[in-house]
Order: sequence, then structure tokens, then C-alpha cells
Amino acid sequence: MSGIFLGIAIYMIILIALPLYRLIKGPTVFDRVIGAGLIGINSVLLLAVIGFGFERLDMFIDLAIVYALLNFIGTVAAAKYLERGKNNK
Repeated sequence: MSGIFLGIAIYMIILIALPLYRLIKGPTVFDRVIGAGLIGINSVLLLAVIGFGFERLDMFIDLAIVYALLNFIGTVAAAKYLERGKNNK
């Protein structure tokens, strides 16, 4: 059973690596923010899968919720900053 979770975790790591290209090579700043958000979402899912694999779902779900909140706050802060910078030009 743990082999299945290892396979899912490796697949999730690949899914985290895909938006990394958009984060590094994004043509605009907004593409980079979206890439960072996707990496954060996939990391939350990876934490949930790891928690289920270690049979400590309660602890890992708490970590995933905190990470999701930090990801959301960071995305909103970046959007507000970019919106304010666009209006000042």
C-alpha cells in the first residue's frame, strides 16, 4: 500500500516541477505569480498525500491548511502590489 502512495507522491512532485518553468520563464509577472500559486496548491496536495501515507493525516492536514493560507495571502499581496504599481505609472 505504501508503494502506491510513493508513486502518487512522485507524480505530485512532477506536477510541482511543471509550473516551475512558468515561474522562471514566464513572459509577464502575472504568469510568474500564477506559477507560484500552482506550486503552492500542488504542495498542499502533496502534504495531504504524505500525511495519508504516514497515517498521520491529522498532523499533515494542519500543516497543509497553514501552508494554503500562507499561499493565499502571498498571492493576494502580490496581486495588490502589482495592481498598485500599474496604476502609478
